[in-house]
Amino acid sequence: MLPFIITTIATFVTYLVLTAGSGDFGLWSPEEIVMGIFLSIIVGAITRNYLCKSKNYRMLNPIRWLLFIVYGFGPFFFAMAKANLDVAYRVITGKIRPGIVKIDPKLKTDYGVTFLANSITLTPGTLSVDVDDNNVLYVHWINVPEGEEKKEYADIKKVCGSFPEWARRVAE
Repeated sequence: MLPFIITTIATFVTYLVLTAGSGDFGLWSPEEIVMGIFLSIIVGAITRNYLCKSKNYRMLNPIRWLLFIVYGFGPFFFAMAKANLDVAYRVITGKIRPGIVKIDPKLKTDYGVTFLANSITLTPGTLSVDVDDNNVLYVHWINVPEGEEKKEYADIKKVCGSFPEWARRVAE
């Protein structure tokens, strides 16, 4: 029952944030509130086991959310800006060596691997292609340095910088 309640409340809060300011008076109209409750109950009933998988509530810790916000506005923002400039340079000059490399981030949880894979995919010039059973990621990289494709595992710092450490802090 607790996973249902937590998921329903999280869904309702998300709904309120996304629809703020669309009401006739105040931030929401009464109809929007009723619809939000109705939709949140349905979503909570269907997805209760995803947010609170196996009674593990670590992702509801506010410290983790604060770390996620710091990560998003700090290291991730600067890595994305740098990658945008790098991709623009490579498009203009045509200097690319695309390839798929294998990295082992040594992350233990599905949350951590998903967090890292999404960070890699959102950064221009890289794309998470696959994850195997040992949480090893296969990444398509726009510019694989000479000799890196011959290694069993690519240098993780070159591929995704500090993303694995942040994934470990936030999600594990």
